[in-house]
Amino acid sequence: MVTLPPLREYQVQAIHALRASLAQGKRRPVLVSPTGSGKTRTAVEVIRMAVDKGSRVLVLAPRRELIYQVSEVLEAARIWHGVVMAGEPMNRYSPVQVASFDTLWARRNRMPLPDADLVIVDEAHLSIAATRRKLIEAYPNARVIGLTATPARGDGRGLGEIYDDLVQSWGIRELTEAGYLVPARYFVPSKPDLEGLKLNRDGDYQERDLGKRMDRAQLVGDIVHNWFRIAPGRSTVVFCVTRAHSRHVCQEFLARGVKAEHLDGETPLDERKAILARVASGETTVLCNVYVATYGLNVPRLEVAVMARPTRNPTLYLQTIGRVLRTAEGKTEAIVIDHAGCVDQHGRVEDDFPWSLDTQEKVQDRKKKQQEERQEPKDIICGECGYTFRSSRVCPRCGHEMVPPGKPIPTHQADLQELDPGKANRTADWDSKIAFVAGLRAHARQKGFSDGWVAHKYREKFGVWPNDPRVKYAEPGEITPEVRGWIKHSQIKWAKRRAAA
Repeated sequence: MVTLPPLREYQVQAIHALRASLAQGKRRPVLVSPTGSGKTRTAVEVIRMAVDKGSRVLVLAPRRELIYQVSEVLEAARIWHGVVMAGEPMNRYSPVQVASFDTLWARRNRMPLPDADLVIVDEAHLSIAATRRKLIEAYPNARVIGLTATPARGDGRGLGEIYDDLVQSWGIRELTEAGYLVPARYFVPSKPDLEGLKLNRDGDYQERDLGKRMDRAQLVGDIVHNWFRIAPGRSTVVFCVTRAHSRHVCQEFLARGVKAEHLDGETPLDERKAILARVASGETTVLCNVYVATYGLNVPRLEVAVMARPTRNPTLYLQTIGRVLRTAEGKTEAIVIDHAGCVDQHGRVEDDFPWSLDTQEKVQDRKKKQQEERQEPKDIICGECGYTFRSSRVCPRCGHEMVPPGKPIPTHQADLQELDPGKANRTADWDSKIAFVAGLRAHARQKGFSDGWVAHKYREKFGVWPNDPRVKYAEPGEITPEVRGWIKHSQIKWAKRRAAA
């Protein structure tokens, strides 16, 4: 049986915020918390509190793996529950029911819907679909809580048609700084030619034409070549466009001696379970898939996401990268290898995404305005190694000069301005850098933060990851007034940014 972990600080805060929202008269709040933050653990605590008060609870989820995941955590919490899903025995009398959207919809004329005073909707960004909305509307007297990492439709518009309050937990940046997620590094070794591709009604690329454009021998070979150059041997998930595309990428990896497997929505359930088990154990190194790993996949050892599927959908992009941000033993970072132009299209996952319930304005439009107003730095792609960085003239990975002296470092503003050199302090000597990271590491030990927090803070100050052995292996040392003051300054700056968002 799974041991239920204690609630984390941000999970407790999220529960308080949800209760406050409901106490203020809201009927359908949606909780926003990043992939890997433990939304299921938070939801189970909400369920426990509701059951203790005599309420009946219905959990709706869109995928089999998610239903098993919720059921497993409920079992660990010793909460009696039933499962409504094809192939599973039913228990109609338990106060909590975990149901598949599709199964419940298919059986709606053959069995009564489960009673519920509280409905919890997992992956709430997918509940905008017509049949799922009808199921939610079938509970007019129940309170509804949505759970998602990305509260927007595929085109970026908000979910105000269903939900009436936005409750936001810590973001990816905060979770990374606290060591709950690993920091991401971005590589853009190539970009596809997407000129002339047709769009579907949601504003994303039509899969048929996109699949033909991306499933070319040169592009497939480029994916494998750059994987060997950037992240050889690391546990990897590749996001492809079509089944044929995924199989071709998988075959290319196999031809190079890499243990790879293909997975799609039509893979038989037993085989699917076995494939995911081999990925989780490390027996399979590369998982090539179509949509299956986009959401609901919880394999912490995955540390590389290869984007081989261009998308204009910001929620799809964030959900896919979220698969590799979870922490695991020995894992210090996530690597994003973008062959789809997604980083350029959407930015980095740790960026601030100004979510809203607004059904008209798109989150990507608000994000662009925010970046321009704050003069945020733009990504710079190294022409030598493909590494993506910001606020530096020289590539931190290979040393290639990308912005000549005298030219401004690009920011999201027409009137480009050089960043305040005090923010990066790249001229600091190695002794001061070693002393700084030693102080950070000592502070992290006191607070229970991970090495990932130290790396993230070092990068925030110096503009590069602490990959040089002189700082990477520095032992904890004195927390000098300079280090303590900088940490405080960083916390104040972040608090002000959140208040202004």
